[in-house]
Amino acid sequence: MIKSVRGTRDLLPPETELWNFVEATARDVFRAYNFHEIRTPIIEDTQLFLRGVGEETDVVSKQMYTWTDQGRGDREDQSEVEDGSKSKLSISATSDGQTVQLRAATRSEAVQPEQERRKQSLTLRPENTAGVVRAYIEHRLWDRGLNKLYYIGPQFRRERTQKGRYRQFYQIGAEIIGPPSAGSESPARDAEIIELLATLLKRLGVTGWQLQLNSIGCANDRAAYNEALRKALDPVKDKMDRDCQRRAVTNPLRVFDCKVPEDQPIIDKLPRISQFLDEPCRQHFAQVQEILKSVGVEFQLNDRLVRGLDYYMRTTFEFTHGALGAQNAILGGGRYDGLSEALGGPQAPGIGFAIGEDRLVMSLGESGEDVFRGPEVYIAPLGAGMNKEAARLARELRAHDIVVELGDESFRLKKSLETAAKLGAKYALIAGENELSTGVFALKHLATGKQESVPRPDLAARIQDVSEEK
Repeated sequence: MIKSVRGTRDLLPPETELWNFVEATARDVFRAYNFHEIRTPIIEDTQLFLRGVGEETDVVSKQMYTWTDQGRGDREDQSEVEDGSKSKLSISATSDGQTVQLRAATRSEAVQPEQERRKQSLTLRPENTAGVVRAYIEHRLWDRGLNKLYYIGPQFRRERTQKGRYRQFYQIGAEIIGPPSAGSESPARDAEIIELLATLLKRLGVTGWQLQLNSIGCANDRAAYNEALRKALDPVKDKMDRDCQRRAVTNPLRVFDCKVPEDQPIIDKLPRISQFLDEPCRQHFAQVQEILKSVGVEFQLNDRLVRGLDYYMRTTFEFTHGALGAQNAILGGGRYDGLSEALGGPQAPGIGFAIGEDRLVMSLGESGEDVFRGPEVYIAPLGAGMNKEAARLARELRAHDIVVELGDESFRLKKSLETAAKLGAKYALIAGENELSTGVFALKHLATGKQESVPRPDLAARIQDVSEEK
């Protein structure tokens, strides 16, 4: 039997009802804050993440699903689309134990120079901020001023599976990005996106969360801080985990990502970024805190919070929840004012976040059964030829946004009622020859067993009235 790949899973009803509830709530909150949806490809050029996320991060160095595309590069593909000469013939044949591949040559292949027949390294996206910034640059979104964008979708990382962590996982995220003239670097944007998250968690019914807040400074601050970290780590790095030894040399800030218990006493004695912030960064961070206090969003300062991706600067934050165990982060984010320039674009300060939807659903403390919505009415056709009549009746009711499930004329009434109850329907609507001839239908309330006769024109209103009462 073929099973799902390790680190992936199938989301099935009724659990998907809970996921739909989370995503619908998120969309409602995004709309209230004037965010608009963006959908970027699941596959991207590997260079996007090497340049944007950072080669020394765990995501890029260990966790990405990357492969070499054996097809031709974008330039040749585009030329074939333009001249309409792309080949349609591709045949694999086996003869005398050897496989022979035949393919019709195209006119463009005959004239394209060999150097343009390039392979391309592609990666399943491990995160979505870099893709959003790539789209911002590619489509010149700065012409729109301040962009407030959100996304919902799968990401991919080859990491050790554990509670709430999968190799294909889902994120709900948002970005505020635009030219400085549009106010994109204002501390008000930082506070707004953090306050949005507090609103979302409240609407979802998530309580007991904690907001960790820090500033990791600007480029100049980081350079001075990294140098101080290297000096502090140099005499002790050999006592640390192998990954931390590597990070101490290549990217000392990443040492704070270490979760090895034996290394924590060493990390606790390291210098803190708060000691290296320049005055503009201090003022920016102070204003973020002031706005959050003014809107009633509580937070804790945590100068060890650095986040795991290289593009972050200034404000970083993380929401945690005790129900998730040691790996207790629900979501995190921060500011990335230099990412657009790193990807070849114009200056475009930005701030964003990503919610691990798998872990967010876990933190709700509910199951899909808690939000599962069964059909409002189950139509039970009785007798030969009644399926088509039941289908007509279902169409009439669905036009009123009533959730309808259809039975089958081959079922006996007892089986139809049992099926309706199993599906969680509120009503069973019996449709036999007598009901169709008189135009009056038996509507049975499955929870109470009460049955009433309802004229066909009144069915939708009657079902909706009682549904609203319930």
